[in-house]
Amino acid sequence: MLKSLRTLSPAVCAMAMFAASAYGQNMTISGNVIGEDGKPAQGVQIRIDRTDMKGSYKVKTDKKGNYLYAGLPMTGTFTVVVEKDGKDVDKLQGVRTRGGAPAENINFNLQKAATGATAAAEQQERSMSAAEKEAYEKQKKTNEEAMAKNKALNDAFNAGKEATAAKNWAGAIDAFDAATKIDPNQHVVWGNLADAYLARNSAGDVEKGIAAYAKAVELKADDPAYHNNYALALAKAKKFEEAQAELTKAAQMDPTSAGKYYYNLGAVYVNTGQGKPAGEAFKKAIDADPNYADAYYQMGLVMFGEATTAADGRIVPPAGTAEMFNKYLSLQPTGPNAEPAKAMLEAMGSKVETNFSQKKQAAPPAPKKK
Repeated sequence: MLKSLRTLSPAVCAMAMFAASAYGQNMTISGNVIGEDGKPAQGVQIRIDRTDMKGSYKVKTDKKGNYLYAGLPMTGTFTVVVEKDGKDVDKLQGVRTRGGAPAENINFNLQKAATGATAAAEQQERSMSAAEKEAYEKQKKTNEEAMAKNKALNDAFNAGKEATAAKNWAGAIDAFDAATKIDPNQHVVWGNLADAYLARNSAGDVEKGIAAYAKAVELKADDPAYHNNYALALAKAKKFEEAQAELTKAAQMDPTSAGKYYYNLGAVYVNTGQGKPAGEAFKKAIDADPNYADAYYQMGLVMFGEATTAADGRIVPPAGTAEMFNKYLSLQPTGPNAEPAKAMLEAMGSKVETNFSQKKQAAPPAPKKK
């Protein structure tokens, strides 16, 4: 008679680790600035304002008037601005980085810009009626207020990023929280605030992180990475049903990264002792990404949990269990779960394959963190 091994396999009870997120490649914008004297302008401030979302980056020209800013997102729309004495003296709008292609060189000639701008402004002012001048001044004031608000927002956000880089979580939280008060409609600010709360993990921080991610999801509901990260925060608070719903949404939104999302869904099920749905989730992860090593390992553990023992004491796992562990070892022969996988195979009396390549395999695709 066979006896269930549900309570005899401590390895199956181990917590499954969630898959981490990754960041995309960065692009560049570069160019040259000619000063009002017709010579290369050294030390001129270049500001790159992102227009498809809030963000601003700065760099100065070198002694030859050249500038280059690296670290821009792969896809984005920007306005490149030349600053002088704290004022914008020239700019180019609608600059794009698309699909990994860097923007073309963005060059400026302040000599020509100054002459043209002065003449145009004088002509415009002379042609204005009193009512038009009043409307112009009103619009100018509105624009200046908007620029001041945008600067304050960018300053707060950048301060939060600097504090994050230094792992100064209290400083990061203060900065990002200040940014949300300046403009509460920026999902990227809420996402970073959530990460800072979860990283600090003091009393009440998990719930605050969940609330911040909920706001990011509300503002950017079509972003699967937000649903994934929101789910992991919910799982941390043991809100497993809500976490499952968010991970399912993420997988449906982004089939190319579904393996990572289904793996995380399986981890939620494992950590709540739900073996059967965990196995279904890990199978979906494998179907979505056949090279997802950790999904094979976790699937093997789930299957081993369904094993039985024969009358002579032999462990009888479901068909295919050994294949899961051997597949993990073929993909990650020196991975963090290599020794446990070998131990499981030995416990089943199965052969451990020894002809695995030692070449490191590429990591499976991971979703973007905002």
